[in-house]
Amino acid sequence: MLRTRIAPIGLGLSLAATLALVASRAPAQNTAAPVKNTATPAKTTGAAKPWVAPGTPGSPIDGTVFHAQVLLDLAGFPTGVIDGKKGMVFQQALRGFQQARGLQATGELDGPTRAALRQDQRPSTRNFRLTERDIGGPFLYPFPKAPEDQAKAPGLYYRNMLEKLAERFHTTPDTIVALNGPDKMIGAGQVLRLPNILPRSRDYGQVDAKQGDLLNLYQVDAQQPQGTFIVVDKSEGVLKVYEGQVPEGAYSTEKNRGTPPKLGENPGKLLAQFPVTMGSTHDPLPLGKWKATTYAFMPPFHYQPDLFWDAKDKTADDKMLPPGPNGPVGVAWLDLTKEHYGIHGTAAPETIGRAESHGCIRMSNWDVTRLARIMKPGFTAIFQA
Repeated sequence: MLRTRIAPIGLGLSLAATLALVASRAPAQNTAAPVKNTATPAKTTGAAKPWVAPGTPGSPIDGTVFHAQVLLDLAGFPTGVIDGKKGMVFQQALRGFQQARGLQATGELDGPTRAALRQDQRPSTRNFRLTERDIGGPFLYPFPKAPEDQAKAPGLYYRNMLEKLAERFHTTPDTIVALNGPDKMIGAGQVLRLPNILPRSRDYGQVDAKQGDLLNLYQVDAQQPQGTFIVVDKSEGVLKVYEGQVPEGAYSTEKNRGTPPKLGENPGKLLAQFPVTMGSTHDPLPLGKWKATTYAFMPPFHYQPDLFWDAKDKTADDKMLPPGPNGPVGVAWLDLTKEHYGIHGTAAPETIGRAESHGCIRMSNWDVTRLARIMKPGFTAIFQA
């Protein structure tokens, strides 16, 4: 019998003790197949080495990179998780920001790029006193691995306070421990140092109640640019948001023979860019021009094992999995006119850009929530090789 604990796990525990619960997690079934071990597993911080304060030698956080990640996130060119580490996703975000600002797209944090980012003068972190909104439940621990057990759960919730807090502030549990030290306590009223990504406005107007809750949860600023179409290029690994007339020019489609020319480098005004995971050798990115017709927030997931190449038992009965941030599609599903495909969230944001998907476009929960604010239902999605 499945036993779950729907309680504020983490209350009265140190960050290190709570992190151990997060580190033991297993990704939701059939959401991400690692590519040659490129997905970095969760690590337990604080046990093997003494804590070193950020900004001092030995800290896992590069303060300059961390600050740039915060400012890129605020500017609409997020780097996935904010963790103070360089890498491919960080370089992609820099190139997108540079392109949008008319700078040389080097992918390096050079002088002109630093100057452009620092027009937003906010510091990289702030001390926040935690409230129930930040760390309130319900929670689900231990988290069931098998779809048949997940189907019995009341919801695919976060495992504990630390996991929720990390997603709320676009970071990782390890990073929160690195910022504060493993002995720092977590709970309502506690003060923690966190990435400074609070929105300037939460005036979301008339929105779906579920969408409004998610916009608040994930710190999405109410004032977002309004895009016209998106382009996902398989070779780049990012989703780009453009303003302007939808291009009628050449792009790859499933019916084409060979590889026709792509869209030009500047098909419109680049407004935002998000790291994504797209397709695999078994379920490739569906090249072509599609529409994102309807949005679903906190959706349940119809698990059909015969549609998944890596399902252990393809003859098993279909399962309806309950909604939650740790569900197979995260907190939002933007439905595409390509059957069985959509743009959606994930239970493992640290794997974005570093793992395969089952053909869909997978984003962090906070990024897909923001995308749904930027784009109105019915927008055009161009997928090219």
